[in-house]
Amino acid sequence: MTRTINVDAINRATWSSRASVRGYASESSWTDPGEQAAVEWVSAHCANEPILDIGIGAGRTVPLMESISSDYVGVDYTPALLQRALERFPQADLRLMDARDMSSLPSDHFALAMFSYNGIDSVEYADRVRILSEMKRVVRPGGYLLFSSHNLHGPGYGETVWKLMPRFTPNPVRLGWRTLCSLRVLPIGLYNYWRHSRDNREYGGYAVAVGAAHNFGVVIVYTTLAEQRRQLERLGLHLDIVFGSRDAQPIAPDGDSDAWWLHFIAHKPAAGTFAESSGGGANCH
Repeated sequence: MTRTINVDAINRATWSSRASVRGYASESSWTDPGEQAAVEWVSAHCANEPILDIGIGAGRTVPLMESISSDYVGVDYTPALLQRALERFPQADLRLMDARDMSSLPSDHFALAMFSYNGIDSVEYADRVRILSEMKRVVRPGGYLLFSSHNLHGPGYGETVWKLMPRFTPNPVRLGWRTLCSLRVLPIGLYNYWRHSRDNREYGGYAVAVGAAHNFGVVIVYTTLAEQRRQLERLGLHLDIVFGSRDAQPIAPDGDSDAWWLHFIAHKPAAGTFAESSGGGANCH
């Protein structure tokens, strides 16, 4: 019988650790070519318009998004990470907020709501639907949602503790250093993998399973392109384009991908517009 686990509690504890805060505070650029391509695609539609940046962590995306629009709000639900972001960017409008309940934000306001770095994968699947519903609520008709998600068909799904083993190199000094680094993280990695992998669950189009990040300290959702398309359609959202993490090329509308994760851009329909009837998103301007 599968045990009941609290995915949210596991991940929040990981995000709040000093190691996580320190690591996230050192990041300042794109996670991958696909993320950059996705932001560039949507910024062409939403430049200088209101932007909501969800799951900002220690502030990696703050300057990236403020370069698109000065009408910017960033939110995160981890106090330790948000505090670090405020220290780094005191001029920015950054707020403590859970993406599952953004009732303090107005409806039909933002041109873009973005949830980067696969943050939407850090909650149970039902909560994922709540987050997307909230993102849809706060964007204006014709406005865009941009989020990334771990790919069930990618190499990250099903990683084991072998991930923590040192990579071989014929250089003995380098191999020794890699071995020492592996020995340092192996005990906690083994423990985390043992306690979290027991609860891996597959549901056809998606799975909830331990992830290798943070020494197997997170439990996350992995989804397929097809399942994410269905979910967005059920929520009344129109999927415009998808980028994979490997490169800056969009994925074919009916295609699949072996990327580590996927960047989805969808929009909230603006009924009766020419753009909607022709299959494209309405311009945010």
